[in-house]
Amino acid sequence: MEDKPYTSPVEEKPESAGITVTIETTSTPNQGGKKFGHTRQNDSVSSTFSQASAISTSSTNSEKPLIVNEKRLTYQSTCPTIVDLEAQTEEDEYKQKPLGRVRYTILTIYRRLFTVAFMGNAIAFVIMMIKGAQPMDLVNAAAVNIAVCGLCRQPLVINALFLIFGSIPRSAPIRIRRLACKIFHFGGVHSGTGVASVVWYIGFAAVFTYNYTPSVINTTVLTFVWAVLGFLLSIVIVAYPSFRMRLHDYFELTHRFANWIILVLFWILLILLGKQQANLGNFLLHLPAFWIIIVLTLATIHPWLLLRKIPVKPEALSPHAIRLHFSHTEVVFGQGISVAKHPLKDWHSFACFTDKFDTPDTKFSCIVSKVGDWTKSTINDQPTHLWKRGVPTYGFGYVLRMFPKIVVVTTGSGIGPCLSFIEDANRPDMRVIWQTKSPLKTYGQRTLDLVHRMDNNPVILDTSITGRVDMLPIVLRLFKEFNAEAVCCISNPMMTKKIVHGCEMRGIPAYGPIFDS
Repeated sequence: MEDKPYTSPVEEKPESAGITVTIETTSTPNQGGKKFGHTRQNDSVSSTFSQASAISTSSTNSEKPLIVNEKRLTYQSTCPTIVDLEAQTEEDEYKQKPLGRVRYTILTIYRRLFTVAFMGNAIAFVIMMIKGAQPMDLVNAAAVNIAVCGLCRQPLVINALFLIFGSIPRSAPIRIRRLACKIFHFGGVHSGTGVASVVWYIGFAAVFTYNYTPSVINTTVLTFVWAVLGFLLSIVIVAYPSFRMRLHDYFELTHRFANWIILVLFWILLILLGKQQANLGNFLLHLPAFWIIIVLTLATIHPWLLLRKIPVKPEALSPHAIRLHFSHTEVVFGQGISVAKHPLKDWHSFACFTDKFDTPDTKFSCIVSKVGDWTKSTINDQPTHLWKRGVPTYGFGYVLRMFPKIVVVTTGSGIGPCLSFIEDANRPDMRVIWQTKSPLKTYGQRTLDLVHRMDNNPVILDTSITGRVDMLPIVLRLFKEFNAEAVCCISNPMMTKKIVHGCEMRGIPAYGPIFDS
């Protein structure tokens, strides 16, 4: 990608032969005489990259900032690469909650919402079956749950939920804000009502089969009844977390096409059931399931009506990462888009951030790192066009604006979603902790400049120097020193769970996307 001349937000220096990066690690005094910083002395590492680019690293006990000297540019920040080796074994000052491990690792908000949604339906199902439920009552109950399940994944509904819960002011009690920030766990309602709809529909199929009398129309109806049930069961089976993670492509295809087939079959089924009545029109108009299926059909069609093939400007950051620039629409803080190379498969969602600070000829972009076949081919092939559908959708980071101060924790390309914060004029004050390998080499000068806009003094842990370190002690200490109200973690599932659960068990509000966010 050819860019216009880019000016880093610093003073210019005389032209040099290449790019030189000097990382001088600090040792900052901390409470109790401890040193918050990398304490190895006289340690230097240097290596040469392409075309006179060089990186040299030195660690001293003097308080010096991270300095990046680039050709004709100087990026200067006070962000040290921090590794508090003593903090790795030091007991933290936070008292863990009794039964905290059970509450925050087993009885998660997602599972609690699933349980409430499913058990409420299960109790109602048992009561209705005992009283002798009519087949159409069971159909209506199944349709209601399918509607709630489906609408939980509709972009317009998702945006409405985040805008409503994200509008809670910072002056509201902390308890209310902490609960409102859990809105991204609504996947528990999605899955709970989805499974409940299958239970209701099994009840309908059983009652209809029990009352079946041989005839052409009844046999046809019975065929469609069990066909719908088969596709409902297929969706539930592939949505099981372990299956979904191992065979995500099969999950996506089954989920999408089975949903479409169920809609078609359900329409046919309702019409066939109506033809057994005296007046088809009157039957449908007074049947709640009929109106529900209309809403579901419109909700399903809407994103696909906005299917477009859009131009993309790829910017290769390294063999590990690429930045994709878009101009087809506008995005705001906390939003992301879904893109694909083929309109019917392999859809991927990415959080986006504005381009106005460093690439004004495009509107927004996202960072893609090599974590699978799709992302690997994207980095290698550098597509100039991708498919998009629906509208930009809010993600979990949007609701964090209700806190005045937060600590943002991320690893690797997780910095991309975090950069969404730079556009929000009402964003909270924040401290950033970013652990990644060779940040300048992997993600480029532009990314470092944008990180600096989030936090004037970010904590950048370069694993090529320090190795992987336990981030939780650093998070806890920074949370206390910064007097923050919440922690936001965007990383791989294992790291996210460790940071979020570790904070929550100590009474610290912590949030991170889950597999079904």
